Amino acid sequence: MKVLVPVKRVIDYNVKVRVKADGSGVDLANVKMSMNPFDEIAVEQAIRLKEAGVVEEIIVVSIGVKQAQETLRTALAMGADRAILIVATEDVQQDIEPLAVAKLLKAVVDAEGPGLVLCGKQAIDNDMNATGQMLSALLGWSQATFASELAIEGGHAVVTREVDGGLQTIKVAMPTVVTVDLRLNEPRYASLPNIMKAKKKQLDEKTAADYGVDVTPRLSVVKTVEPAGRKAGIKVASVDELIAKLKDEAGVI
Repeated sequence: MKVLVPVKRVIDYNVKVRVKADGSGVDLANVKMSMNPFDEIAVEQAIRLKEAGVVEEIIVVSIGVKQAQETLRTALAMGADRAILIVATEDVQQDIEPLAVAKLLKAVVDAEGPGLVLCGKQAIDNDMNATGQMLSALLGWSQATFASELAIEGGHAVVTREVDGGLQTIKVAMPTVVTVDLRLNEPRYASLPNIMKAKKKQLDEKTAADYGVDVTPRLSVVKTVEPAGRKAGIKVASVDELIAKLKDEAGVI
C-alpha cells in the first residue's frame, strides 16, 4: 500500500510572528521556515507504518512556492521515499486556500493511487483545519480526524480521536483520509547520512496548471492585527474573595 502525506512550509513554531506595519499580513522577510509540526507527525506515522510492514511506499507532496523543496527534503531525510512539489504561486505571501489544496491533492491521489492519506489536522499559520475533510469529500473516502492513535487492521483503519468528552475510537473503511493530532507520536530527527541520501531521492516538480486546478484566491484578508495583550492577574486573600470576584466582577457564577 502507498501512503500520501501532504506537508506544508510554514513559519517555524519557535519564531515570534510579526505583523506588517500596514496590517496587510504577516512579515515573512528573513524568517525561518520549516515543516508544519502536525505534518511532521503525519510523516513520522507513515514511516512507522512502513517499518511495521503495512506500507510499501511513502510519497510526500507540498503545494505552494518553489522554496518548499526544502520542506520536502526534510521529509525525505526522515524516511519518505519520494516527493512531489506542486508550484502553485511565486508569491511567498500567498497562502493557497484549503479547497484548492484539496483539489490538487485529489488529482495526485488519482494519479498515484494511495490507500491512505495522512494529513496534519491543521497548519499553524492559518489554523484552517479543513483540507483533510475537503479531500475526503472530493474523493468520496471515509475520514478520521484528530487521530491520537492509529492502527491498520485488514481493510480498516482503527483510529482513536481526542474529543471534548475524552477519547473516541472509530473504525473506518480503507481507503481513508486521516488527520493527525499532536499526541500521535514524537517525530524523529533526520540523521546526517539520511540528509545526504535525501538529496538523491526523487523529487518531481509540477504546477497547478498540470492538474487543471485554478488556485485563484476566493478569500481576501481585510486586516491583520496582533492579539491584545493580556491583563495582569491578581492575587486574592481567601476563597470567599475569589468567589466574590468570580460572581460580581467576572460574572461567571
